[in-house]
Amino acid sequence: NLQESESENKLDGETASDSESKSEFGGSPPVPTSDDTPEVLNRALSNLSSRWKNWWVRGILTLAMITFFFIIIYLGPMVLMTIVMCVQIKCFHEIITIGYNVYHSYDLPWFRTLSWYFLLCVNYFFYGETVTDYFFTLVQREEPLRILSKYHRFISFTLYLTGFCMFVLSLVKKHYRLQFYMFGWTHVTLLIVVTQSHLIIHNLFEGMIWFIVPISCVICNDIMAYMFGFFFGRTPLIKLSPKKTWEGFIGGFFATVLFGLLLSYVMSGYRCFTCPVEFNNDTNSFTVDCEPSELFQLQEYNIPVVLQSVVGWKTVRMYPFQIHSIALSTFASLIGPFGGFFASGFKRAFKIKDFANTIPGHGGIMDRFDCQYLMATFVNVYIASFIRGPNPSKLIQQFLTLRPDQQLHIFNTLKAHLVDKGILGSLEDA
Repeated sequence: NLQESESENKLDGETASDSESKSEFGGSPPVPTSDDTPEVLNRALSNLSSRWKNWWVRGILTLAMITFFFIIIYLGPMVLMTIVMCVQIKCFHEIITIGYNVYHSYDLPWFRTLSWYFLLCVNYFFYGETVTDYFFTLVQREEPLRILSKYHRFISFTLYLTGFCMFVLSLVKKHYRLQFYMFGWTHVTLLIVVTQSHLIIHNLFEGMIWFIVPISCVICNDIMAYMFGFFFGRTPLIKLSPKKTWEGFIGGFFATVLFGLLLSYVMSGYRCFTCPVEFNNDTNSFTVDCEPSELFQLQEYNIPVVLQSVVGWKTVRMYPFQIHSIALSTFASLIGPFGGFFASGFKRAFKIKDFANTIPGHGGIMDRFDCQYLMATFVNVYIASFIRGPNPSKLIQQFLTLRPDQQLHIFNTLKAHLVDKGILGSLEDA
């Protein structure tokens, strides 16, 4: 019996060291959370079985969230950035609250205060440089902003060092190990949440299409995998998520790739989605107007000979971005779910059902964005590796901050280089 109980604990992800930690850190994990389903839905669906009731609750709330998503897209980039920041703060709150509830009995000094202080420091570090890059003229125009920009990294380090010293001063005898555990908990949470949300906003500045398509692909995969699994699922996929099936995983993949191609085709024709989001210093507002790049101009592609007899076409006209969308939707379908599996493992480790009960039928905000954060990192790396080149506007911004003698030296060097290549002479002749 003892061997069987030990093997069960190992299967559930718990080892002997976990049991020792429980006794040292003060008790069992928090009680699993339950969804607060609206009473009107409970009454309307009272005659259904729990399986179908859950299906309808998830479906109705999913449609509501998709509608909200469309509304914030319509409201523009500034609202999107604000929503991303709000989601970041809520996700951080949910994860930190779990840690606080697990070890609440010790009432650790300054734990919550320091956690939120470190969130402020990390946000200042990441977004300070973003503000300088995208709001250069505005920053240079205001003296306080110029000082904060010039000494940004030093100020960031000083702020973090202050928090570090506060943590050391808060250490309490007999609870050192627990406090260092929570110190690590906070920093891992910051790494997962703040870094990824910062990358999401960076993707948004490249063009709203780089924000909307990846997020939509993850949403589509989540929905279609659930639908295929609900109606056709028979084969379990992974022990961390017993309800996930191979049928749902495979069906979600093909549906997401097709969805990504169609959505990319529709969005590539609108400048408001394809143009980079830039700050207009004259109007103090964001603009998304430009001449579309080659990525968003229809081109003709030859269909492989093997497929010509099947589809009956020799060529097809499509946007180059649609080819990139295949990579995005493939990642959203095959690798993106591992963000959800990671979150499932985290919740099983602490024996909780959801991160919170913010959204009925869906759990907390973190339960909905566990895959989105992994997707954001991939999109940022993909853009940097295959799409983005040197940014002339940023080079000019850096050039203008140099001393006059340095600017003159760069000018003469560039002029000599253009003359040697024959470019400057041809321009003068013209």
